[in-house]
Order: sequence, then C-alpha cells, then structure tokens
Amino acid sequence: MIHVYRQGTDLSLPTLVLFHGTGGNEHDLLPLAELLSPGSSVLGIRGNVRENGMPRYFRRLAEGIFDEEDLIFRTHELKQFLDEAAAQYGFDPANLAAVGYSNGANIAGSLLFHYGGIFRYAVLLHPMVPLRGLSLPRLDEVSVFIGAGTNDPLIQTEETQELQELLESAGAGVTAHWGNQGHRLSAAEAEAARDWLRRTAVRA
Repeated sequence: MIHVYRQGTDLSLPTLVLFHGTGGNEHDLLPLAELLSPGSSVLGIRGNVRENGMPRYFRRLAEGIFDEEDLIFRTHELKQFLDEAAAQYGFDPANLAAVGYSNGANIAGSLLFHYGGIFRYAVLLHPMVPLRGLSLPRLDEVSVFIGAGTNDPLIQTEETQELQELLESAGAGVTAHWGNQGHRLSAAEAEAARDWLRRTAVRA
C-alpha cells in the first residue's frame, strides 16, 4: 500500500497510524499527527480504493451506504499491511494509535470492530458506525476519542451516540467531543484530541 513512515524521537510513545478522508492521501494528516504527539513515529496510509479518482479505504454504494463486503475485505487487507509495516520499520504493534478522519475514521473503527486491541488508542474524527450486527471483540484495553459535529450534515447525532454505545458496551473507554463546525475538522477539535491523547497515553 502507498504510505509514508517517519520515525519519531521518542519510541516509547505510541506510533500514530493515519487514515485520511475521501480524496486525501498519506500526507494529509501529518500536520495533525505533529500536533497530537510530536515525538511519535507516524505511519500514513493511502486508501487503496478510488471513487471518481479520489482515494478511499473502501467502496460505498451511495452517500452514507457502505459496500460492506468491500469494507470487510479492506479491513483485513489493512491489518495484514500493518503487520508487515511493523516488521519492516520496527515499531511496536502493541502500542499503536489510530488517527482517522471521516472515511479514515470509519476504516479505523472497522479495524477495532474486527481486531479488538489492534490499537491502544483511537482518535476517530467524524466517524460513522462501520458495521452493524457484528459481535464486537473485547475492547477493555482500548481508549477512544470521538470528534463529532452537532450540525454535521453527513452524520446524525444518533449515529455518533450509537457508535459510542457500541464501543463502550465492548469495554472501551470513550470520550466524545462535540463541536459545531459541521463535518469539518476544527482547531478546537484537534486540540481536544491532543489533550485527550496526552492525558490517556501518560496515564497508561
């Protein structure tokens, strides 16, 4: 998979795995990663699917309607890539933090839904429920930050609340931050995620 890896200055910090939004690329969230955890190693991954020429992590049938078969296939594909990247670059696969925006947050959520503690931390910015009717693995060792918009035109408040409840029912610790910037990632949301990650990673 097309990706960028940058080794950090403090290898005790979690490695940040970056998942961009639709139309983005492996470099899009590098500035956010620098804000969230300046000393961390960073792995930015470009989605393998194209929608009208725009990179995504999985296909969708329409706005808000996922191609679930492709989503599941791409989830397993990404898990295999993460295993290979950990071996190649030498980062600790047991100390990863997912950082995903929109489509990227959805694939990160799907990885949690399928593989449980694949991430110790997850910053999910404007996510949806990736799959329903799935029996989730235990997430007792996982901490999740959800960034959401009260006026997000693409994601209903109820959907965000449903995702939070699903994660919490599987044992994850979840913090939700609500803003009013629509579907856009705001500075306040990014700073709230940074403060949360610092508190959570230090406490661990």
